[in-house]
Amino acid sequence: MATYKSIRYLVPDEVVEHTDSINALADVNTSTVAPEIGQTLKWSAANSRWQPADIEESGSSGTEKAIFGFGGNQNYGIINLVSSSGVVATDTSTVGTQRVQLSGSGYGGDKAIMAFGQGAGQWDDQNNIFNLISNTGVIASDTTITGVSGKMQIASSYYGGDKAIFGFGSTADADYSFEFLDTTNLVSNIGAMSTDVTGVGTARQSVRGASYGGDKAIFGFGDINSTYVNTINLISNIGIVSSDVTGVGTVRYGTAGAGFGGDKAIFAFGDNGIGSNPFLNVSNLVSNTGIVATDTTGIGTVRPELAAAGFGGDKAIFGFGAGTGYNSSLNMTNLVSNAGVVSSDVTGVGTARMQLAAAGYSTTA
Repeated sequence: MATYKSIRYLVPDEVVEHTDSINALADVNTSTVAPEIGQTLKWSAANSRWQPADIEESGSSGTEKAIFGFGGNQNYGIINLVSSSGVVATDTSTVGTQRVQLSGSGYGGDKAIMAFGQGAGQWDDQNNIFNLISNTGVIASDTTITGVSGKMQIASSYYGGDKAIFGFGSTADADYSFEFLDTTNLVSNIGAMSTDVTGVGTARQSVRGASYGGDKAIFGFGDINSTYVNTINLISNIGIVSSDVTGVGTVRYGTAGAGFGGDKAIFAFGDNGIGSNPFLNVSNLVSNTGIVATDTTGIGTVRPELAAAGFGGDKAIFGFGAGTGYNSSLNMTNLVSNAGVVSSDVTGVGTARMQLAAAGYSTTA
């Protein structure tokens, strides 16, 4: 059995030299590349393994805690923090403009950002504001994004190890006339958002995003004038959005997505608009190479317009959502294991609401 000697371990506070033999199969993550003698290794909380230090772990699924924020039938301005063990805290009033149909992502390794959305309950009130979230879960006051158009029903995800991307979405006027967007906005590792980049993929709204592969992202599904799609766009580790890939999983909108397992992702729930009961409880796993699996059905209560985030280093949580016929909201969560198994419902925590945002934050328990 192969062993590796004199490997330097890179730990949070110091670098320690070790000369003892290391069992490469038991102690070191060799799934990407086997370490060499003398190579620096970094501990991965997502994988619970030492791995070569130049390999980034997923920021979204590698975060320890998560946050749900805003949303609701009445534009609730509240947040719920999620502990590193998946426990959802009671409501906390927050700063910032109350709004729905916004989106959130991790950035900077241990922080989060929530952006865009619809305010005041009016279709013609799209926001171009964002709120940064510290590594302790504190939401900052509003920042207006100069040179960026207001929009709603967008996707977002962590990518590149420490950055974020927002994409797609829509604008509308008071007469419910929608314009669907194919724009993206990159967020730097210090929380600065870029101006719009246009022309990527099929324009649509209610798309969802998740991180995968350690440093990449995926946007999936969506709605174009009540035509629901299963279109996927992969995002590289430098923020380049690929062309459309179609045809995997049930067409739907109002789904949610999150990274899990250190390098994989999951989309779950949603609304396909078919029949008298169009709400779904299907999920689709995404491999660490961006391949979307076929449907898995029967997990948790059927619902759309929920949110999801990574937590606990390698797990995920889905939360809240719309009740029957969008006439009610839910305060229901479902945990996702590091193997992608969605748990049964946990109910009764936090104010029931829908069309909210969620993101992972904090790399310490």
